[in-house]
Amino acid sequence: MTGNINPTPTSGAPAGEQRRSKYARTPTEYAVHILIQGGHREEVRFASIQDFQKWYSSELVPKASSTDFITVPIKNIQGEYMVLRPSCVMGIRVEPVFSSSVERF
Repeated sequence: MTGNINPTPTSGAPAGEQRRSKYARTPTEYAVHILIQGGHREEVRFASIQDFQKWYSSELVPKASSTDFITVPIKNIQGEYMVLRPSCVMGIRVEPVFSSSVERF
């Protein structure tokens, strides 16, 4: 058999480091799936992971056991908003969304 199956980097990267592709994709937005008590699921989108983290740490976490409503930002929907009770949130899944340049236009 011929060919190099050695997993060590060959282009100057220090041993133990992964090589990154120069074509690495960057998410265009993040879909946040909110799992709510009673089996309901809602999806909202954030432009960046930092936007989600800011909302999560400033709105949801401090009021986690509260039954008062908090506002959930909904991107790209004019005049529509969502509110939920933080105590009813059972889980959250954050999914990066990758759009090709063809899909954006």
